[in-house]
Amino acid sequence: MEKPLPAGYRWRSSRTFIVFTVTVALFAETFLYGFVVPILSHMIEVRLGIDPSETQRYTTALLSLHGFLGVIAAPIIAHFADKTPNRKLPLLLALGGCFVGTTLVALTLNVTTLFAGRMMQSIAGCAAWVVGFAMLTDYIDADNMGATMGLAMTFVTAGIISGPTVAGVMLELFGYWSAWSVPLVVLAVDIVARLIMVEPMDQAKAPTSQDETTGLLSDSPEDQLAADDSARPDASSPGHFYKIMLSDARVLVGLANTLGMCSILSGLEATLPLHLRDAFNWGSLPTGLMFFCLQIPSFFLAAAAGWMRDRQGLRNPTALGWFLLAPLLWLLGVPGDAKFPWASADAHGKPMFIATMLSFGLFSMLVRGAGSLQVTFVVKEKQAKDPLIFGPHGGSSRSFSMVEMAFGVGSMVGPLLAGSLSESYGYYYSTMVLAILCLVLSVASYKYFDTRSTRSDGPNA
Repeated sequence: MEKPLPAGYRWRSSRTFIVFTVTVALFAETFLYGFVVPILSHMIEVRLGIDPSETQRYTTALLSLHGFLGVIAAPIIAHFADKTPNRKLPLLLALGGCFVGTTLVALTLNVTTLFAGRMMQSIAGCAAWVVGFAMLTDYIDADNMGATMGLAMTFVTAGIISGPTVAGVMLELFGYWSAWSVPLVVLAVDIVARLIMVEPMDQAKAPTSQDETTGLLSDSPEDQLAADDSARPDASSPGHFYKIMLSDARVLVGLANTLGMCSILSGLEATLPLHLRDAFNWGSLPTGLMFFCLQIPSFFLAAAAGWMRDRQGLRNPTALGWFLLAPLLWLLGVPGDAKFPWASADAHGKPMFIATMLSFGLFSMLVRGAGSLQVTFVVKEKQAKDPLIFGPHGGSSRSFSMVEMAFGVGSMVGPLLAGSLSESYGYYYSTMVLAILCLVLSVASYKYFDTRSTRSDGPNA
């Protein structure tokens, strides 16, 4: 007797609702990462009573710790995630970790509690990232992967940038605990969506139906694949997967894209609040609005950029995006710098800075998500040629663990690089180094990224 379907099974297991659930999870993770940025100085100086001269050091340490732990946790989480077809339970566990970590960070009882909460946020957020993107890969076909990833990266970026924006506005207008009520509401929506979601039963039953027909179809292609898999006991081992993937230059450049974009964004988050306070005497509210300017263009146009990638390929849009971001990053360091009196706070510095932030947000949509999309295409291409090359459950989680590791390294390197350069040489030289990084990535993307569209060529593009 067949088990009855859960109530509302059709819409609860639909691809639309699964995509919604995953994007909410990804938004929550990145929202929590950036939320603390504009209020961190308040937490360090007011709640903990630490001298303001130490603020930049503590800010850099807290933001870098998040990335460091993500690098360590990502491959471990992905290894176990790829051994089970059930994605819902890991997402719920990640949510619990995010909730506890966020509570500890908000309380800020002492330095130890603050760092402990940030550690829990990092590990739980890493799990949400890896498993969430793996779910998208499992349930979205290659023809629509670019548009879906574009939508997902819209929410990812929205979390990264809207976190600081909301925190700055809420702290300035309503106070500390009113500000922290926002991420708690986001987590509540997240947990409700995950509890409602039901994974499609045809995905879970696929291996069973194969086993039931083994005796009748012993010479079927499925049996041959099973035989091949038994002859390759190391197919799902971590070493086997990473050896194959990291030997492909497209994967390496894709990871470099993710690392570079995250380094730039996290570097801006670590240095921008203090720079704007020193250069323009801006507080948390105008600083939060600057992050909002950075987000607005890509929030509305990132899905369109993904649609374009589905039809035009990754190479040209990504290379062009990096090329255009280089001069914009340089311009971000000009307003308020003593070497450029025409761009001082009393001259044209403020409108110039705002226009540059908007332009950066506009052209960054050509770059955001391109790295993870390239890695996804390579995985799908290799699995299309050999379905069991990465084991019976595929390599989706492990592929996004690599993306998460690149994201984590970027979250660690960005604040360290930008923070140290800004503190030692000035904000202008910090943005100049990031601009040079953009030019390097532009050349690498043009040389190695795929050109064929996924719409016409399948997962190869």
